[in-house]
Amino acid sequence: MKLKELLVGIENFKIKGDVELEIKSIENNSKHIKQGSLFVAIKGFDFDGHQFVEQAIENGAVAVMLDISADLKSIKLPKEMTVILSTDTRADLAKLACNFYKNPSRHFKLIGVTGTKGKTTTTYMIKSILEKAGYKVGLIGTIANYIGEDMICESNRTTPESLELQELFYKMALEKVDFVVMEVSSQSLKLHRVDGSEFDMAVFTNFSKDHISLKEHRDMEDYFNSKLKLFQNTPKGFANSDDFKCERLMYEAKNCSIKTYSIDNSSNLIAKDITITNASVDFKVKLGQKNERVKVNIPGRYSVYNSLAAISVAVSLGIDTEKIKEGLANIVIPGRNELILNDKDVTIMIDYAHTPESLENLLNSIKAYTTR
Repeated sequence: MKLKELLVGIENFKIKGDVELEIKSIENNSKHIKQGSLFVAIKGFDFDGHQFVEQAIENGAVAVMLDISADLKSIKLPKEMTVILSTDTRADLAKLACNFYKNPSRHFKLIGVTGTKGKTTTTYMIKSILEKAGYKVGLIGTIANYIGEDMICESNRTTPESLELQELFYKMALEKVDFVVMEVSSQSLKLHRVDGSEFDMAVFTNFSKDHISLKEHRDMEDYFNSKLKLFQNTPKGFANSDDFKCERLMYEAKNCSIKTYSIDNSSNLIAKDITITNASVDFKVKLGQKNERVKVNIPGRYSVYNSLAAISVAVSLGIDTEKIKEGLANIVIPGRNELILNDKDVTIMIDYAHTPESLENLLNSIKAYTTR
């Protein structure tokens, strides 16, 4: 693709060199550069990509994108090198990736799930329901990335970097998926990883203290505002009205039509008559004109919330009630309250709760398994 085509939609940049260059790949890691690449230098938390510009050129980069504040005197640039100066190379990387892969998210319905907890489980639930309804579904998240039942690759972060994300979308578009369901982390929103991705629906599971550090969010306000971005750029949303941030989310995301779900507060979709056992949870919820009993083989109150989020999405898509119930009935989420069958007559569960609140929820849910 020609460089001038890649730069479509990018604003406030300066360029010296040939815009007719044929660009064969875009890279932000100098080790991945091959002949004909465009190298985008990003100032990261641990490394500054501007330190590797010369290596990228040696490896075959024919053009480089640098931050406009970069010290050009300290970088040896060949006279014939095409140089783009950007006001935000991280944000522009996402736009370049969208252009390079021909905006693949326009070729399917994209559903983003954000929240402190429950993202992984909710995405798997939505995927399962959609597949029961006959749709082909891609999934991107913490555990692995899938097209249908086929794993494309394991994940090294909740939401991939923009280059990797758009490549995944491109592969999914080639496979003609109908939907892609993905976890959208606050960090990915703050660092522009999902910029240019055209979301059709967004889900807000909950909000609690997490990811506050020098390398993540400076405070809870920054954390919330990062999650808010998903809804400010999506036409339709679903939110947990039992969460204290729901009201503010709905107020701030004025252009997003948000429906709610809950257990305690009033909402568009309420779970009632909840029964929690040591291996499952079931509850009643009004679907259409009937109160339906839904069962999920993942114990815990939070499983009700995750199920309600998935049901909300399914209802908005007009999916049949029985398909919704089937999609939730026998779902297994790898590493999420995952019961392991064995011949020792003992209960073995795998869960990788990694925050204090997640661990507390897990311990509460497994109390029913104990005998003393």
